[in-house]
Order: sequence, then C-alpha cells, then structure tokens
Amino acid sequence: MRKKTNCQYCGKMLGEKIFEERTRLFCGHCNETFYENPVPATCIVTIDEAERVLLVKRNVEPKKGFWCLPGGFVELGENPDEGALRELKEETGLDGKIEMLMGVTSSPSSQYDTVLMIGYLVKSSGILCTGYDASEAKWFNYKELPEIAFKSHLMFVRIYYASYGNEIR
Repeated sequence: MRKKTNCQYCGKMLGEKIFEERTRLFCGHCNETFYENPVPATCIVTIDEAERVLLVKRNVEPKKGFWCLPGGFVELGENPDEGALRELKEETGLDGKIEMLMGVTSSPSSQYDTVLMIGYLVKSSGILCTGYDASEAKWFNYKELPEIAFKSHLMFVRIYYASYGNEIR
C-alpha cells in the first residue's frame, strides 16, 4: 500500500507522530494530523427465481478474470445504498431494490490497505448485460459456484444461502 507523503493542504512532506496511542501521519507546517480510513465499498447478493446467485467476471484488477458479486466503491456524494444500486446497474444493466442490509465486514487490500465491505440483498429486474468493468454476468447455482475473487463476497453468498436459500437447507 502506498502511504501519503505530502500534506493535502500545503504540499509539504508529512512526518509521523504518536497521537491517540497510534502512529499517525502529521504535517508539522499545518499542524494537522491525518487519519487513514478504510475505503467503503458495496456488494450485492441478488437471486433469481431458480435460487441462483448473480456473479460478474471482473474485467479490471485486482483479481481480473475472477468472479464476484456485483458491487464497487461508494462515490463521494452518495450513500452506500445508492452506490450499491449504481454499481449493480453499471455492471449488469439491472435495476434493483434493496431488501436488506446483510452485514458489514472489512477486507485487506494491497491497494487500499483496508476495504470496508457493505453487503446487501437486492431484488433485481431488467435485462442482464455487462458493463465496462465486467466481462460477463451470469446466474450460478450455489453448489456450482466458480472461485470467488473476494472472501467477503463469498461470505455474503454463504450468509444468504444459510439463512434464506431453499437450495441448501
């Protein structure tokens, strides 16, 4: 992971200091402490009438070529619900309605250090197609899942089928 090297306010080099019992980045010129926080992202579990889960094949790094749930980073100015539904539309062409928050977890990331992952159960509608960052979108039976790119995505799929799915009970 790349650490910040320069102050976002004045451009001077950042140092480190112990503050609130942690080592934090600090600008001695501005007297500002910089908090590094997880990057928020969403993923969506959507299930069709046959109890299959929708996955997309990643067309971008990391894990290009692997399957995962539709989802992505929450953008500035949108709440996580809006971000989740925007990502569903961008990656699959489907519209969605959030049925429930499935949970929140964190995942390590080589690029961002930590990603805060928010999982939703979404009812989807429309015609399935792929967007620019997905090379395929396909419905899968739980017992025939391909390798899933991210552990957090697999966790949300398992939560759905353990709690709500008819197929594995």
